[in-house]
This record gives sequence, structure tokens and C-alpha cells, in this order.
Amino acid sequence: MKIIVVGGVAGGATAIARLRRLDENAEILLLERGKYVSFANCGLPYYIGGAIEERDSLFVTTKESIEDKYNIEIRTENEVLSIDKENKRVRIIDYTSGREYEEDYDKLLLSTGSSPFIPDVEGINERNIFKLWTVPDVDAIYNFIEKEKPKKAVVIGGGFIGLETAENLYEKGLEVTLVEMSDQVMPPLDKDMAKILENHLENKGVKLLLGEGFDGTENKGKTIKLKSGKKLESDITILSIGVRPNSGIAKSAGLELNERGGIKVDKFQKTSDENIYAVGDVIEVKDFILGTNTMIPLAGPANKQGRAVASNILEKREETYKATMGTSVAKVFDMTVATVGSNEKSLIKKGYKYKKDYYISLVHPMSHAGYYPGALPMTIKLIFGRDGEILGAQIVGYDGVDKRIDIIATTIYFKGNVYDLSDLELAYAPPYSSAKDPVNFAGYVATNILEGLTEPITLQELKEDKSKYTVLDVREEIEQVSGMMDEAISMPLTEIRNRIGELDKNKEYAIYCAVGIRGYIAERILKQRGFSAHNILGGYRTYLDIEGSSDYSDLSTEQDKFESSENKDDNNKEIKLLNVCGLSCPGPIVQVSEAINKLSPGEIIEVVATDPGFARDIKSWANNTGNTLLESSANKGKFSAKIQKGKRVEKEEKNPTNIKEKTMIIFDGDLDKAIASFIIATGAAAMGNKVNMFFTFWGLSILRKENAPKVKKDFMSKMFSMMLPKSSRKLGLSKMNFFGMGSKMIRKVMKDKGVSSLEELILNAQRAGVKMTACQMSMDVMGLSKEELIEGVEVGGVATMLSDNDNSNMNLFI
Repeated sequence: MKIIVVGGVAGGATAIARLRRLDENAEILLLERGKYVSFANCGLPYYIGGAIEERDSLFVTTKESIEDKYNIEIRTENEVLSIDKENKRVRIIDYTSGREYEEDYDKLLLSTGSSPFIPDVEGINERNIFKLWTVPDVDAIYNFIEKEKPKKAVVIGGGFIGLETAENLYEKGLEVTLVEMSDQVMPPLDKDMAKILENHLENKGVKLLLGEGFDGTENKGKTIKLKSGKKLESDITILSIGVRPNSGIAKSAGLELNERGGIKVDKFQKTSDENIYAVGDVIEVKDFILGTNTMIPLAGPANKQGRAVASNILEKREETYKATMGTSVAKVFDMTVATVGSNEKSLIKKGYKYKKDYYISLVHPMSHAGYYPGALPMTIKLIFGRDGEILGAQIVGYDGVDKRIDIIATTIYFKGNVYDLSDLELAYAPPYSSAKDPVNFAGYVATNILEGLTEPITLQELKEDKSKYTVLDVREEIEQVSGMMDEAISMPLTEIRNRIGELDKNKEYAIYCAVGIRGYIAERILKQRGFSAHNILGGYRTYLDIEGSSDYSDLSTEQDKFESSENKDDNNKEIKLLNVCGLSCPGPIVQVSEAINKLSPGEIIEVVATDPGFARDIKSWANNTGNTLLESSANKGKFSAKIQKGKRVEKEEKNPTNIKEKTMIIFDGDLDKAIASFIIATGAAAMGNKVNMFFTFWGLSILRKENAPKVKKDFMSKMFSMMLPKSSRKLGLSKMNFFGMGSKMIRKVMKDKGVSSLEELILNAQRAGVKMTACQMSMDVMGLSKEELIEGVEVGGVATMLSDNDNSNMNLFI
């Protein structure tokens, strides 16, 4: 039997080895259009960053080694041009000589994989624009960096390869901007889980531009154009927009394909032609959980398909490839992200309804026992059906993430459910896990939901119907100093039984604590006393991840400064050390508070924590308690802070004439006043000023996004937002508006005179670093949400505005 295998990476390489082990006499020919076979394409980004130091390490094996070990003929740089099904013949081109020739086969295996999508836009072929898919690709990028010494990099695409590339370019010392067309990174994640990664990326120094489409380049690839009109400077740009199956020869041969171009195969990997098989990225597979047809390009499934198909080709025994569940994992700086099965957004797209067809368990456990050093947090989102069947899971954390996703994937494979997750007996010792493993914990929450012990709500549910719920914060007061949800009532869990008389049984309560455990206890207390109560999934940590500021600009991302110090301050005073690693909120803040109380004014304490909320909480806590945060840093999942008891005494008073900060309150929504505001703002920024623009009431119309997404609103909010201008392009003049004619006339005059339009002024202001803040209270009153505002706008309250005012030497009210 003569077998021709087309494609020598992953599935193809595995297939030829299995074919030879099963049949010593078969004639096996491998055709690979590239120069290399069986290379580690998943490791390519890490070679760029230096984590993989030797180029040879990228090769799993070599052409010569495979030929010698398996007695197989391999022809690299030979590509199949066409397939003649009737005569069982392929036409091939040898790129080394340019010769075209034919080969007959008895069985043909297609393992042609996929290729990165390259958009047809201006400037796509410039010498500093690259894709990252093959060894020649990585060689070109590596050599360009070594020779040209680029400073700024842009990565287009926020999937697995895009994030890994961004990380490794950053590790190489480049300033990195990541551009993603959707409103989140990492498509397999839901938006709430992706936000954790986004915060981490920004913390590390990667600039994110979400909801931005790539529209080509100019200036010899040095300027990247985005569909919004924004432009970025770039010395090197990597395209990671997505992949497409290499099914061209299959299509030309008349093999059956799906609508995305994937080759359709049966459970034996046989195509619509009985003598042709296919494996890997190029084929359509079954979704293991839902049973629907899909395409999941992953190396693991490709190798399993390659192993199974060998036996079927040789007709030794039937081996079936059941389905793909999409188990995947990736490293993103200090964090690990992993997924399996369906995410929530894909279920919604398929028509599933939350609390009707599926439920969510969301927990924040530690990687191992908190009392053992090095415990780090993770977030597990488990999605399950009405009967407890596991539909999917997502995990983001610092340590132990891969282990937990594999446990859940194995449970899914053997048709286990959330009750099984609760019952699993998993290895336990303090350095490795807890007596209740994080997977057990996710299962406990899920079973509590199915058994009706808890009726949790998501932050999205709370946001969509705020008027329905009265929000209770059951954390301790020391925790609440760092911040609370809007309109929340303080009622610590330790006081709730004694204060039960303050609550109204006619109201519906939404309860939260730090991560959800105390919120659940409070929910059970209230339910058993006749109250309607719901625990908010994920607690305050999830709220901060999704709604809170992702600004970690005060955090150093260098190797921990404090470890290299001699634990002395500037006056040679000893610095007290406090290690709260492994403690979850409220532990770190409580410990800091107790330690600070024992210090004398002016003394300094250094704190090291692993709770990610600590990095955000400590700044607010210090400000609100009259203490001073001197320094903070983050390194490999650990957060450090130096805190001085009391307020820092400045050596000399600030000279008001040296202050270069301007604050503008934009109350009006007229076109002419908006233009004037942004001309002043950009001018002040150009003169080296920090500029703050606070938009309130009618001024919010300036920030409204064109073609904003639909947001669920109550009747009054709908009425208000309908009556407001839909975007900056719909603003009228304060005088001589003439039913809108005036604004059109002034825009034309500005264009004729070469004056930037309002929209261009807004973009220029953003590029100049002008901070734009929308008033939360005004947004609530006017029926607007953050999703309806242009990208880059922060949301804040009067405290934000007053703080900016206090720091400014000029304040304008427009």
C-alpha cells in the first residue's frame, strides 16, 4: 500500500510515525511545502522573547531523524497543487528545482493545517509587517529585531498567539501596543474573565486598544491606521488576526467542505472520498459537549486524530476520534489562562438562557493552602446545565491553573457533572492544594445553586435592574474603607443578626463580600428569616475586576525594589516587615491596619501580599485612613507596598506658579462650546500641562459613541437618552443653530479653513494624554451607560473632579 501524507506538522507527523509502527511494509511518502517538519510552532513567540534561547530547541525532530528511524521518505519544499480523485494521483511542485511531477497513491491523508489571515489593506507588505506562524516567520522577526533595534511594536489581534507575542516583545524591551477588533482579549474567555487579563496586561505596561479594527499602514509601515481614524507609531508590527483552513486543494478536488472551509470527515477521519482522509486544523470536528459541528484548531486534537487515522488507513482496526472539547492554556506574563468547553457568550449565541438553560459558579480560591508560603489566587468560572452537566469552564490565575482545568476537562470527558466535581478525591498537601481543592469549591457552589440553597445574581443582572435590589456590603468596616459598590449599605456579617430589624421584608437584597463566601452566609441568614436575598457572584473582587479602575500606574513592575534594600528608610530607620502572602481579603488589609496601629507616626512598614485586590485596596485605604503609600510594586503574582504611618511631611511647599495642571468641567453640550473646550485642552496639553476634562449633564452628549451598542434600560432612562444628541456629530450650536443648519455650516467652514473637526479634536486630545472623565451620577440621571461612551473615557464622581481641581492651577466651567 502506498500512502501519501500532505503536511508534516502535528497531525501529519504523528500519523506517519504511527503508520510505520503498525505496518513495516507500507510505502509512506510525506510531502511538506515548508522547509521544516515537526517543529514547535507553539514555542515560536518564546524564541523571540528569549525564554527559548536556542533556535534548535524549536525542532521536535528533524527530517533526517524521522527518515532514519521510520524508513519514511520525506520531501520538504514540495507542495501538492491538485488531487485527481478518480485516478488517485496528486500533482506536486518541487520548489527547490521548479519541477512539477505526479505521484500515485492508494490512500491520501491531508494534514495541511491552517494559515494566518492577512487582510487586503494598504501597506500590508512593508518590510516591518510580519506574521508569526512558521520557522521562517520567526527567523525574519528575530533578525529584524536584532538588526533594526525597534523601540515600538504593535500587535494586531488579542488571541493566544497575539498575547504571547505581545508578552515576548515586551520582554525583549519593546514598547508594546495590542490592537483587538472585539471589545475584549482572548476570545475563548467571557468578557468578565478577559477583564482580569486586560488589567494584568496594562499593569505590566502593554497598552490595549480594544474595539479597534486594523485598516492598513502608511509611511513605509511606520504608521498603523485604525478604522476609528486613530494612528499609531510602530517600528515593527505583528499580525495575529486569526487563522483560515488550508483547504484549497480539497475544494478544487470536490471534497465536501463546511461553510468556513473546513473539510468534513466522519468519525474515522475519512472525507467524502473513500480513499482520502484528513486531520488537524483543516477539518471540521464535533463539539464534545454540545454535539454540534465546529472548528477548533489545536495541536492536541490534531495529534490524537493523526494517531487514530493511521489504523483506519491501514484497515488494521477501526479507531474513532470522538470530538473536541477545546481544552487550552496560555501564559500571559505572570498569569495563566485556561479554558475548556463552551463559554457563556457562545451559549447565548446558540439561544441558551441564563437561569433557564445554564447557571454559573464563580469562585476565587487560592492555588494551595493559604497558610503555606506562595499561595496565589485564581478565578474559576464554571458553566453548567440544569441537571448539573458541565458545559464549560474558564480559569485565570497565577499558579495551579493548568492542573484545575485538566481535572475539569477529564470530568467532562467521562460524562461527570458538578456533583462529581464536589466529590472528587484529589491529592492534598499544603504546598500543592487545600483539603477542599479549588475544583471541589467550584462544585460546591454549583450544587448549592441546583439545590436552591443560593440564588445568586451576576453583576450584569444588578447593573441592568438597579432599582430592583437594595445592595448590602457584608464586609467588615476596615475593608469598606478601601471602597464600596455604589449605593451599598454597610452591614458587616458579624453584625447582621443583631441588625436584622433594620431590613425590610418587602425589599429584595443583593449581597456581596470580598469573594462570595460571607455573602453566601449572609444570604442564608436572611433567607431563613423570610427575606428575599441574593449573593452577588464573585463579590467585590469581581466588581473591581469588571467595573473598577484598571489603573496600576503607581505599581512598579520591576524586580521587587524592597528585596534589594537593607530595610532602612532615608533617615536610616528600620522598616518593619509584614508578610501576608496567602491571605485573602480582608486578611491583608486587616493585618496592615493592626500593624500600623502599633507603629509610631513616621515609621514605615513594608507589606508583601498575594491577593490581587491588595494592589488596588492599599492606595485607597492609605488615603482614607490618613497614612501614606510611599511605594508599591508587582512581581510574579506578589504585590509589595511601603506605607508610612501618618501623612508625609513635604520638605518644601509646592510653588503654585510651577503647577502645570488644568481642569475643565464641561456642563454644556453645544457644538461651539465643545470645540472651544477641546481646542483649549489640546493647547494646554501641548504646553506640557496635565489636562483633566470632567463631563457632566448635557456635556455627556459630546462623549456618546456613534452606533453605540444597545443597552437594556428602564422607561425613564430610554426617554432621556432618546432626547439627547446621539453623538458629537449631532450637537447643535448655542446660537444661530437654525434647526441644525448652523452646525452643518460651521463644520463646513472649519473644513474649508483647515480647522480640525470636533471628532478630530477629541482624537488629538486622547493622543495628547488628556484625561476625560464622565460623571457617574449624571450618567445615571441621563440614562447613559459606559458602553455608550467613546473608548478611553473614565467614569468617576464628584470626588474625582474635586481632587483634580485641588491639584490644578486653573479651573474652567464651560
